[in-house]
Amino acid sequence: MMIFRLTRDNNGSVLVETTIMLPLMILFVLGSIDFLFAFYEWNAATKAVQVGARIAAVSDPVASGLNSLSMALVSASSRPGSTMPSFTVTCDGASATCSCEGACSGGIISYNATAMNTIVFGRGSSACGDATSLYTTGMCDIFSRITPANVRIEYRQPAPPAGLGYVGRPGGPVPTIKVSLQNIPFRFFFLGLHSFQI
Repeated sequence: MMIFRLTRDNNGSVLVETTIMLPLMILFVLGSIDFLFAFYEWNAATKAVQVGARIAAVSDPVASGLNSLSMALVSASSRPGSTMPSFTVTCDGASATCSCEGACSGGIISYNATAMNTIVFGRGSSACGDATSLYTTGMCDIFSRITPANVRIEYRQPAPPAGLGYVGRPGGPVPTIKVSLQNIPFRFFFLGLHSFQI
């Protein structure tokens, strides 16, 4: 009789349901906050890379001598006006070096720290957060955790017929520019899961 009454007793059922559901709800809310913050940082990093590519396209190249590559190829055996041979110059801010594959001369692979700082900090600036207009905005003004060591820039002249420019062009080659970020860790605050790289 006691067992029969115990199975029909509903007292305390709300407490049991709350005990089961409350930790799950807290985990869901805190996990949502973590993931939303991760998406926010991802979006800010993406916008910073867009701004960096725009600045890199209109500023001095990080690879010193890239503008003179076209004239260097004239003396190297290519005729003026011929199609620009393909090359890829990669400048890594972490190691402060540039490497070149393809039709490159020795002077092209020197690293220009001033040009990298212009891309990261903005025109006429050496620190984050001091932009006074869109013209002076740099990558770190949009995503404050970016430093020159986190930026990697690739100047690429595709093989003809896709490439632009020509040997002997006064303004130098017309490479495509790819700006990417590296080594920016993100760690979840509430969930305590492993960090991932942006």
